[in-house]
Amino acid sequence: MSDAATFERELEIFRTEAEVAAQFLYAYLSIHDTAERHAAVRHLLNREALFWNTNLGALQTSTFIALGRIFDQEAKSKHNIDRLLKFAGDNPSIFSTEALAVRKQGQSATRPEWLDDYLTTSYVPTPADFRRLRKLVSKNRKIYEARYRDIRRKWFAHKEIADPAEIGALFARTNTRELQRLVTFLRSLYDALWQLFFNGYKPILRQRRFSVKAMRNRPTPPRRITAVQERITHEAARFLRAAAKQPQGQQDPPV
Repeated sequence: MSDAATFERELEIFRTEAEVAAQFLYAYLSIHDTAERHAAVRHLLNREALFWNTNLGALQTSTFIALGRIFDQEAKSKHNIDRLLKFAGDNPSIFSTEALAVRKQGQSATRPEWLDDYLTTSYVPTPADFRRLRKLVSKNRKIYEARYRDIRRKWFAHKEIADPAEIGALFARTNTRELQRLVTFLRSLYDALWQLFFNGYKPILRQRRFSVKAMRNRPTPPRRITAVQERITHEAARFLRAAAKQPQGQQDPPV
C-alpha cells in the first residue's frame, strides 16, 4: 500500500472513531435533555426504567471507551490520534502539489483543464503545521487525562474501584461542556486533515457547534446537517417524543 493510501485509510479510521464518540455522547445527552423538557418523555422513561438505564449506561460506557482508543498512548494501539499525525508528519510527500494533482485527476485518463490553476493556490504543509496540530492534540489530551482517563480505566474498562465515594469523586471532576468540546475537537481535526489531503487547504481547525441546547433552539436546516452530533441529537429527541406520543408542537412548562 502506498503512503498516500495508508494515510487515507488511517484518516478514515480516525473519522469513524471520532464519530462513534460523538454519537454515543450526544445520544446520551439528548435523552437526558428531552426527558428534562417533556413530561411525557419522562413518564416513558420511568415506565421502562431498567431498559432506559441500560441504554444510558451503555452509551456512557461506550463514550469513554471510544475516547480511550483515540487518546491513550499505548504501545499496542495501532490506530490512535498520535500515530495518524506522526505518519502525516513523517511522509510530507503525500501532501505535495504533485500528489494532490494525482488525487484530483482521479480515474480520468486526461488532466482536467482547471487543475493547473487549482494547484497554484493549493497549500503544501510545513513541519510547523504538524507541530501546531500535535500541540492542539496535546492540549486536549491533557484534559482527557486529567478528568476522563481514570473513569475509563478504573471504572469502565477495569474494575479497579468499587467504593461509591471513589466512583463519585471521579465523576465529580467531569464537566459536560468541556467533554462536548473535547469530542467535537476530534471531528474538527479530521476535517482539517481531510481538506488538506484532498483539497490542498491549509489545516485550520474550525469550531463546531457543541451545545445540545443550541442545536435544539437553533437547529440547522435538515439538508445542511452534516455533523453526527447534530443528527443524533435531533433523531433521539424525535424518537422519544414520538414514542411518548407527544405532538411535535406541544411544549411542557419549564422544570
